[in-house]
Amino acid sequence: MLDWSALSADQRQAALRRPAQADAEGLHRRVSEIIKDVRSRGDQAVLELTERFDGVKLPSLEVSAAEFAAAETALSTEQRAALERAIANVRRFHEAQLGSTLRVETSPGVVCERHFRAIDAVGLYVPAGVAPLPSAAIMSAVPASIAGCPTRIMCTPPRKDGTADPAVLVVAKLCGVDRVFKAGGAQAIAAMAYGTQSVPKVDKVFGPGSAWVTAAKILAANDPEGAALDLPAGPSEVLVIADERANAEFVAADLLAQAEHSADAQAILVTTSRALAEAAIEQLEAQMRRLGRESTLRESIDHARLFLVDSLPCAFELSNAYAPEHLIVQVGNARDWLPSIRNAGSVFLGAWTPETMGDYCSGTNHVLPTYGFARAYSGLSLVDFQKRMTVQELTAEGLRDLGPTAVTIAGLEGLDAHANAVQVRLRQLSNPS
Repeated sequence: MLDWSALSADQRQAALRRPAQADAEGLHRRVSEIIKDVRSRGDQAVLELTERFDGVKLPSLEVSAAEFAAAETALSTEQRAALERAIANVRRFHEAQLGSTLRVETSPGVVCERHFRAIDAVGLYVPAGVAPLPSAAIMSAVPASIAGCPTRIMCTPPRKDGTADPAVLVVAKLCGVDRVFKAGGAQAIAAMAYGTQSVPKVDKVFGPGSAWVTAAKILAANDPEGAALDLPAGPSEVLVIADERANAEFVAADLLAQAEHSADAQAILVTTSRALAEAAIEQLEAQMRRLGRESTLRESIDHARLFLVDSLPCAFELSNAYAPEHLIVQVGNARDWLPSIRNAGSVFLGAWTPETMGDYCSGTNHVLPTYGFARAYSGLSLVDFQKRMTVQELTAEGLRDLGPTAVTIAGLEGLDAHANAVQVRLRQLSNPS
């Protein structure tokens, strides 16, 4: 339990440091080696790395038609219905994001437009480290379908029996993704970013994952021959702001819901109430003992932080400094505090809005920026699967009117070829013969 007001600036920075940031240079070096291996040896490298990291020896990477068919029979009616309802809600929210062509006449005879085009080929990564995540498949496959991306492939780590998770495959089919490959980690990102003998090269890679996955996405995105990334989405994190009226059982449950993702996940509680903090600590211990992933929870809780602050404005400033992936606001009149939130991937207002709902089925996207990237990045949305292309068209009169402005600015920059491209046209307009 840390008293925020008693910490120095350096101590505050240290207390807010993410656990996965340790030895980032070493991590990037190892991931770079994996990418180089996949680029040079393709499928064989991915298969060998899958055996090394996942303990599974696969004959091939792509999910077969027989495996897709088996997945359909592996789920109960109730399970399939839950996935279908979640897909419907996510589809409804993302279809509302469809943009229309923008057309503005900025000057007489000068028309500027913005058009949307789907990205040609997208790679969707679905992690399955601690647990399979069909919800992650929903969050990328649904907007990719709405955007109309022509090539949509998916990578997900194999289970110990060499098959992909059935729920992930069912989601893929429901969302129109017909090609799924059994590969995880940095090697999966490399396979999609650069292509292999069986995995098509894509233009952009989507999906959350471990620090290894995030590093691979960043490295590939920085390479002109690689693939763009959606956003930095690594180990999960949650920050809960609670006052004295918050329910300690709810608070602890929300912290644990994110802590169970992995040992390097981070859960943070910021509260104005020492009594609430102490009650939440008791609830954390009581709930951990009865949850299935207790060992992972206890590792993750080592990275947890509990901050006591003097006021709610201070709590929100702390949160903005941390820029959490998920921000849960369990205070009185929670919506009134929304204007105070500047940096967060996704916000959950009030006692009846557990983060779990956003993870699965409320309709918002759960692929969100981590590591503090919420200061500049947004969560995944439809627009990430599209390109915004601008168009301009001038009439002769439009060029006659606005052209001299361009010529003057070209002169300021000393770029006479720029000016010339306008001037030759203006001369033609003045002397059409």
